[in-house]
Amino acid sequence: MPRRIESLYLQGPAGRLEALLEEPESGSPREAALVCHPHPQHGGTMHNKVVYRLARALRKSDCVVLRFNYRGVNLSEGSFGNWQGEAEDARAALTELRHRYPALPVLLAGFSFGSRIALKLAVDEPGVSRTIAVGFPTRYPNREYVHCVRGPKYFVQSTHDQFGPRDEFAPFFDSLPPPKHLDWVEACDHFFNDNLGGFEHVIERIGMAR
Repeated sequence: MPRRIESLYLQGPAGRLEALLEEPESGSPREAALVCHPHPQHGGTMHNKVVYRLARALRKSDCVVLRFNYRGVNLSEGSFGNWQGEAEDARAALTELRHRYPALPVLLAGFSFGSRIALKLAVDEPGVSRTIAVGFPTRYPNREYVHCVRGPKYFVQSTHDQFGPRDEFAPFFDSLPPPKHLDWVEACDHFFNDNLGGFEHVIERIGMAR
């Protein structure tokens, strides 16, 4: 049987949100994953290549995956919400995912700006099983809230990430309380441009580590 793929619109705080729901390649989902995309003012969408690879790897590890566009991106209504608005959009998407799959544990994931959103949601929302933060941008201020994430935190970072450079990211990671895990992926930049396959393999392994 082909996997279920559904394009849909969610009701968000600033209007409808464009979204895409995809079930695993085969079998029933074992976990429900919400995936958040990069900064909407810098070309970020749910179809970003890192986000696509992230979602595909999670599907391969038996997750049902919900991606969505923040307010003002492509067909989503509204305009940029200065980070707080995008966090509320993610919360609305999480509510929809939980409504559709109430029996499944919830995983939050995001790339770049989306990793900040996913981690913020993990602080505010009870019952999140774990969080995957890809390309966390340490160059942005206001990251103390990450210390309040209670569940397991998986970080995946490029060895040459210009927005979360190794010499800056490593001490930040060391300062975080457990449970936590860090994978460095040998790649030329923030977008894993010369090693997207290696990045996807790491995500798939994390996805299976329930």
